[in-house]
Amino acid sequence: MQRITTIYDRVTGFLSGRIIESFALLLTRLALAGVFWRSGRTKVVEGTALEIDETQYYLFEEFNLPGLSPDIAVPLTTYAEHFFPILIAFGIATRFGAAALLVMTAVIQIFVFPEAWWAVHSLWAAMALVLISRGAGIFSFDAAVTKLRSPAK
Repeated sequence: MQRITTIYDRVTGFLSGRIIESFALLLTRLALAGVFWRSGRTKVVEGTALEIDETQYYLFEEFNLPGLSPDIAVPLTTYAEHFFPILIAFGIATRFGAAALLVMTAVIQIFVFPEAWWAVHSLWAAMALVLISRGAGIFSFDAAVTKLRSPAK
């Protein structure tokens, strides 16, 4: 029995180490970034970088976000859904980017698709919260900057 618990402890120790955690955080970053990046791409004219599709303004009128006109909401959302996923995918200011996407998720949940909490938005929120609490992991620009800033030992 002692041998089994020793093996179990070693395997658990390896699986909970920085490398496995960092791979999990990388996958989480790419998954969350991918969701919002693909959403952002639906808001632009096909074949362009960031030319907003005019139909988006009509869609946002239907959403009727309180205190936010479609003239502001459409570009803000379109640019945010391109900018923050890039930050998160590369692990640049990951906690900030994840917090921004968490706010976007809350707005979508409350004002746009309130019926989608359990099936979709809870997963987005969970991924964002993991990144906010754990950071980007060692496979990121954040980790490289942190390593450069810390004094050599």
